[in-house]
Amino acid sequence: MQTSQPQHSSTEENEIVLGTGMGPLKFGATQDEVRALMGEPEEIEESEDDDEFEHQAWNYLEEGYSLYFDREDDYRLSCIETDHPGLRIFGQPIHGKSVDEIQELMRQNGLESTEVERMDTGETRLSYEKEMIDLYFDEDQLQFVNFGVFISDDLEVQWPA
Repeated sequence: MQTSQPQHSSTEENEIVLGTGMGPLKFGATQDEVRALMGEPEEIEESEDDDEFEHQAWNYLEEGYSLYFDREDDYRLSCIETDHPGLRIFGQPIHGKSVDEIQELMRQNGLESTEVERMDTGETRLSYEKEMIDLYFDEDQLQFVNFGVFISDDLEVQWPA
């Protein structure tokens, strides 16, 4: 018998919802809203002067999250990077899965990868450009995911409702 647990009510579940966020973390949230959900970050990084986009990264090292706020979007949450072992997408746990397993899961949900790239560091990056998600593998095991708010063809940010 399964115990009934609230659905999508905590970041513990780590359910990635493409274009929307993860658990209660929703793209478009203000820094104050994120602070209320997550508490103070362990560190805040400012973007380098030569970065294309000015942003702040809030790092929650213990939980395995980096949350990105772009200046041009009034410092609203626009991207999440995580290596949390409880990661899920489409209801399936994905941490440690192979490139083929992830591609099959995405295919079953109507998504085709746009790029598979071997990085200089030896990692493999699997990208779904339209869905704004990059998945990084080391020795064919998913290590971390970087995903963000959807961007339209004319480069307009598509904040979730």
